[in-house]
Amino acid sequence: MKKIVLPLAATVLIVMLSLGVSGSMTKDAQALSAKPNIVFILTDDMRKDDLNYMPKTQDLLQNKGMTFQNAYVSNPICCPSRATTMTGRYSHNTGVWTNGDAGMGGWYVYRRNGYEQDNVATRLDAAGYRTALFGKYLNGYKGTLDGAPYVPPGWDRWFATVDPTTYNYRNYDISDNGTITHFGTSDSDYKTDVLSRKTNTFISNSASLGTPFFAYVAPIAPHGPATPAPRDVRTKYDGVSGPRLPSFNEADVSDKPPWIRQLPRLTSDQIAAINTRHEKRIESLQAVDDLVEGVVNTLSKPTPDGAIPMDNTYIFFTSDNGFHHGEHRITSEKYRPYEEDIHIPLLARGPQVPEGSTTYKLTVNTDYLPTFINLAGAQTPNYPVDGRPLKPVLDGSAPPWRDAILIEGPQRDFVSPSYRGIRTVGTYKQKYVEYEGTAAREMYYLGDDPYELTNKPQNPPAGLVSRLQALKNCSGDSCSAAEEGQ
Repeated sequence: MKKIVLPLAATVLIVMLSLGVSGSMTKDAQALSAKPNIVFILTDDMRKDDLNYMPKTQDLLQNKGMTFQNAYVSNPICCPSRATTMTGRYSHNTGVWTNGDAGMGGWYVYRRNGYEQDNVATRLDAAGYRTALFGKYLNGYKGTLDGAPYVPPGWDRWFATVDPTTYNYRNYDISDNGTITHFGTSDSDYKTDVLSRKTNTFISNSASLGTPFFAYVAPIAPHGPATPAPRDVRTKYDGVSGPRLPSFNEADVSDKPPWIRQLPRLTSDQIAAINTRHEKRIESLQAVDDLVEGVVNTLSKPTPDGAIPMDNTYIFFTSDNGFHHGEHRITSEKYRPYEEDIHIPLLARGPQVPEGSTTYKLTVNTDYLPTFINLAGAQTPNYPVDGRPLKPVLDGSAPPWRDAILIEGPQRDFVSPSYRGIRTVGTYKQKYVEYEGTAAREMYYLGDDPYELTNKPQNPPAGLVSRLQALKNCSGDSCSAAEEGQ
């Protein structure tokens, strides 16, 4: 097993070096140890503007790295978004459309479609990385398969939340390398803090071995019930109001599709509930802020040989989707094609990433797998990958880049039909959305209307419509071509 082989390989290398042995085998081992470490921190339901409440993350990642102003997810629901992150494929290619409804998504469909055998973890594992997951995996994962303990292939360290306790901040179950372990209600059992401790131990152990590592860290904050850590219940955020974008409690929705037009204006009780939920959400993110600080501090500690792991580590911080706080009269939830749901935070820090830099390159969550395997020098999957590596953006050498992405989602609650849309940046910031089985369309000229207040579906740009048709069923290189308007 790899957990035995890698430490042994490291020991052999030390012995060889002490004896003055040289040659290709030593050079290969040295090259392996030079591969960068990767820490990927993925929050749950975090909006882009929630980052404003995380000062440590802003200081340690944003000020020390790069901010992506145009980072998006294609299908803004938990499991589909995470499946895309793991595979580099849009939902229409993974087949994971939902969190598990009617065989259209969840861990079951992800497994059924073969992606547990070929994903970012298996590829980095094969490239010599020590891999670990801490926190939420995929909706529907229960820690067992056919009644036996189950850890997906490709993971050397596995510490995953187990349904149905995934969203409990206390009193939850974890699959700890295949053993179901219960955590109770004490302060020390608070989930984000437990994940933080386990992550830091993994980083320290891996760094001491001289082995490149990949840590996928997935706290559930600020997903409901958004329970803050005990130390964060009473904070400076007490009584804070939710965001008040121009689209909040939108006065006139007569131009919107019928399922939005039927929504009444928000009541005072609904607005109060939005404020309360927002306060709990940002208070729950304070422990995630501490987690980020802990990761950076751990990476900054010298190893026994004097190396500083942070010098050769990329940290990525992002979210699986956004969330509504009353915009367009939508009281809560995600899954819609509006900016509040698809526009997410993305920060990156690492070698050759300019400190305090900002990029406006358009990114989507199909890009994470190709980015990680590119950094690791790993082999690409056996299926077509829809995204592209972000390293050229990080180091400033980006080739011609996309100016459009696909947004797509399934029918929800028998109210909002499935949709496909295109979102562009650049000279003409536009969004065009088609709803299947209906005549409903949405067309926003975002340069003049960034909050999507005025729907102008009549006569959308022909080029935009044709690009959407190309994106709907794209795969691999054809996605890149459609995203670039080729």
